[in-house]
Parts: sequence; C-alpha cells; structure tokens
Amino acid sequence: MSTKTSIILCTYNEANYIKQTILELEKNIQNLELIIIDDSSTDGTMNIVNELNYNKKYKVVVREKKTGLASAVLKGVAESSGEYIGWIDTNMPELVVKFSEMKKALESNYDIAVLSRYVDGGSDKRNLLRTMSSKYLNIICRICLGSHIKDYSSGIYLIKKNVINKVPFLGYGHGEYFIEFLDHSYRKGFRIKEIPFEQKSKAADNIKVSKSAPSLLKFFYLGFKYILRIFLTIIRRGRLND
Repeated sequence: MSTKTSIILCTYNEANYIKQTILELEKNIQNLELIIIDDSSTDGTMNIVNELNYNKKYKVVVREKKTGLASAVLKGVAESSGEYIGWIDTNMPELVVKFSEMKKALESNYDIAVLSRYVDGGSDKRNLLRTMSSKYLNIICRICLGSHIKDYSSGIYLIKKNVINKVPFLGYGHGEYFIEFLDHSYRKGFRIKEIPFEQKSKAADNIKVSKSAPSLLKFFYLGFKYILRIFLTIIRRGRLND
C-alpha cells in the first residue's frame, strides 16, 4: 500500500475553491488523510466540506476565531497520522498534481520537498508588487541564512514525519513560520528538494481584496514580519542542539 500522506488545508472563506481542491487531492494522492482546519468561514465553505464529507472520511476542525495560518498548520500537524505531511493553499487546486513529484523526492532519500519559483523551470507571474517583494525577500533569506535554498516562502511542501519530530515547528504568525522551519531543517542536515512550479495570478493577489493583506499598509507590515522572522531564525539557531 502507498505511504499514508496527510494533507492539511487551512480554510477561511474558500467556497470558490474548496470543492475542486478536495477532488484534486482525492484523485492525485493515494492513501490520503485529509485534514481541514477552518477559522469559522462565513461564505459557505463548511457547507461544501460537510456535503463532501458525508461519510466522515476527512478530519475537520472548526476554530471559533480566525487565529492565523501558522497556528492552523500547527493544529493540522498535531491531527496528522501520515508518514508524509504536506500543506497547500486551498486556492491552488491546479498544483495538487505536483504532490506525486514531491512524493517521489521523499522516496528517493530527500526529507523535504518544496515547490519553488526560483529554481530552473519555476516562475512567479503574479502582479508586480507581489512578484518583486517575494523575489527580494528570498534574496535576503539566502544572504542572511546562508544556504542553497532558493524559495523559502512558497509554503507548499511535503515532509517526512520524522523531520517534524526533530525540528521545532514554531507555528505562529503567517507564512513566515516556514522560513524558520526550512532553515532549522537544513541546519539539522535534512535533505531538501526544490521542485519548480509556476505561480499564476489570481483575484486574491489584488492587494485590495487579499485576505492576508487587505491594504498596502497591511501588506508592508506583513513583509516586515517576514524580515523580522529571518533575524529571529538566526538568533534561535543556538537552541537547535539543546
């Protein structure tokens, strides 16, 4: 039987995407454990999930407050029982097919497989502000953290469970948690494989309607938190061998 794979979907008002993403996951991943962490969506997301989950095959957790992406991922990790654990944005069903390639990487002695926009074959085709901010954030990561990793912030990954058992998973904030997790995994000697993908623009990439950054001020504040996390990562490196 195929290795059990736990995929975490963190949802908040994802009614436009949730059904397609779930169906793609079921079609593309054998022995799937699907874990859905919802932060009290108000757009009917959970109605769709409940219709698809009539036989209770998914693990579903509805949180009373919208407490953030990183804590939702951490909750999903705690609920998982698969040997492989992964996460993908709910609004990216077209990328689910990449999990087969990521799984092959883990089966060939890599410990972490990450989708990357900055290796050969990858690209970022969102609006200019998001593209440039992501590009320069990752340049800063490479300079300050000093590894070969090219995309610290795509956040789409598949990981062997034993990595999470050995590397601190500090699940607070937004997507910046993954910068620290990748760096600590690299410092621990785990092998990381970056797999190219093309990130395309979606309606949610418009700064005015983005759930994570509904205004330019919030967008730059979020960017500041990413930069801050880089320096906190360096400071906390000394605890890795404690």
